Amino acid sequence: MEAPPRGRIADRIDGARDRVFVGREAELRLLREALDGAPDAPSVLYVHGPGGIGKSALVRRYAQEAAAAGRTVVHVDGRMVPDTPRAFEKAARTAVRTPRALLLIDTFEYCQDLEGWLRDEFLPGLPADVLVVVAGRHAPDPRWSADPGWAGVLKVIALGDLGRDEAETFLERRGVDPARRAALLAFAAGHPLALVLAVHASAGLDLSASPRWEPAPEVVAPLLRSIVGELPGPRHRLALEVCAQAHVTTEPLLRAVVGDDAPELFAWMREQPFVDHCAEGVFPHDVVREALAADLRWRDPERFDRLHGRLHRHLLERIGAAAPGRLLQDVGSLQFLYRGAGHMARSHAWYTPGLVEDHPYAPSDEADVLALAERGEGPDAVGPMRYWLGNRPQDFRVQRLRGAPAAVAFSAWLRPDPLQGYEDDPVAAAAWEHVGAHGPLVPGEHVVLGRFHVHPRHYQRPSPVMDLMLWRMLGELLRDSGPAWSFIVLRDDGFWDAHMAFCDMAPLDRPVVVGGHPYRLFVHDWRAMSPREWLAEKERTLLNGTDAPSSSPSSLTANTMKTAMTRPEFAAAVRSALRDLRRPQALAANPLSRSRLVVDHGMPLRDVLSNAVAGLVTGRGGDKAHQVAGLAFLEGAPTQEAAARRLGMPYSTYRRHLTTAVSRIEEQLWRHEQTGLPLRAP
Repeated sequence: MEAPPRGRIADRIDGARDRVFVGREAELRLLREALDGAPDAPSVLYVHGPGGIGKSALVRRYAQEAAAAGRTVVHVDGRMVPDTPRAFEKAARTAVRTPRALLLIDTFEYCQDLEGWLRDEFLPGLPADVLVVVAGRHAPDPRWSADPGWAGVLKVIALGDLGRDEAETFLERRGVDPARRAALLAFAAGHPLALVLAVHASAGLDLSASPRWEPAPEVVAPLLRSIVGELPGPRHRLALEVCAQAHVTTEPLLRAVVGDDAPELFAWMREQPFVDHCAEGVFPHDVVREALAADLRWRDPERFDRLHGRLHRHLLERIGAAAPGRLLQDVGSLQFLYRGAGHMARSHAWYTPGLVEDHPYAPSDEADVLALAERGEGPDAVGPMRYWLGNRPQDFRVQRLRGAPAAVAFSAWLRPDPLQGYEDDPVAAAAWEHVGAHGPLVPGEHVVLGRFHVHPRHYQRPSPVMDLMLWRMLGELLRDSGPAWSFIVLRDDGFWDAHMAFCDMAPLDRPVVVGGHPYRLFVHDWRAMSPREWLAEKERTLLNGTDAPSSSPSSLTANTMKTAMTRPEFAAAVRSALRDLRRPQALAANPLSRSRLVVDHGMPLRDVLSNAVAGLVTGRGGDKAHQVAGLAFLEGAPTQEAAARRLGMPYSTYRRHLTTAVSRIEEQLWRHEQTGLPLRAP
């Protein structure tokens, strides 16, 4: 009798992975269309998203589907390929030689320096029947989308969390009891890695009594053991504890805590599967980071405080002595120590360092900077910009995407002479009037003004660029020998109010209008306490858990919470809130959350907007508008093209209905904001 065919262990592994794979239907549909040779299908899929979001699982499924379609799959792992064109070409040569191959480039962030060469030389030279998938943490350089030649060839997929139903199916397929799922979903939302860790961390617990759950100390320890494994010794545990606290750990930073064996410990950390690295150093996966920190804080709170204090002092010393190219990284690392305090988490993006570069302004940047100012702040802002560029060019910085020549943003930390700018910039005039009302400057004192923070793509919202701008301001203050006053100027839309209060920056009574936009000046008087003394006091209160802004939102009355906005500002806030409807933190920062809409209705902003979307169905032609808005804002779709396909309508028709829906929602919300009359069908 013929022996049955012998299977492989890999088959069992793949089968187990297949059983728990859920969602990603839109992403899979894009690949299937490309495999089938659909006329408008892309030749290159670029998948990006944060660590643990499921990129590797999706890439594995892509490989399976391509192999099932008869394609040769060539896998290039960015971690294993030196970031040189020759090494990459060698790794990918089978895809070049094989008809109808699928080239999978995974963990592309490890060879991101090849992006320009890949875009401009390697990919255009591939045979037309080769499909390419690029997967990495970072979004593609904007020059891909800026090039019209790539418009029909490249499809960018921003991989996000699983939807609520998908996450529940994920737990079901892992055998999680229905009574436990609500608590795990509340903790991990739809983040695949967090869901996996939550399943392991909560095994055997009764979670039916409460929908809220966080890993208890007695759960964190075995969780860490299962992820980290047995450590070689206590010095390795200390190294991981440093890595958990620091934004990015470098060998010099580790040496400041562990001493001379830092090189050995650093090399060991780099090899751990739960530790990633970037150009600046190493860092653990987010869930591992927080588990390590929580475990140390519970096991030995005194040692936690000592480690925190040692890192704080070391980074503060580095800021004082840092070369210009290192200042922002050191300031960012210092602020990261307090990432869970106050409003730090909401105001910072905490992206992997190195995505954006900060450079001194040069005369060759003038055209870019003025164009950015006009796009971000309007034509009327160009006059003050020209004035400050002509008088304080040394106070400007430009931000560029890594490796790109053109500026994408700029900022200015001005140190003007007395009354400089009073006649030429209404914002500077407001600052000088405030200074004059509180006594003249004495010899040795000066004023600093964070005047411009312009990044049109993510204007004054958390992003890698805004992180650098915030770090620049704190770094310059800490290195300043005698500021009397500091002013930070931000668009007056309420987003930064809580963060500025947390940083003890008080808003001036009235906004200053430039180019039709109101700007708020936040001020701090440094004459009684220097920036370094203030930071030391802030550290003590943060570690003691007693810090609270002097004017926290919860202490304000309903009337003071209402935000006055112009019609264009209100419309922009509505559109922003609709886009953020599934992001609670961003929604809480929207100025509409303090508007009459929320106060009068006595319900969260999300519910107000959800009701407005639901009300579309009763208006003229409302069925289509309701369908489109519901899918775009309530359910979520990876792209507008995917949403149009799901609804079975042409993309142009989808866009028309979406524009109509948003306009009607904005109209009815504005009507209530102005009159207080009940919401009606738009």
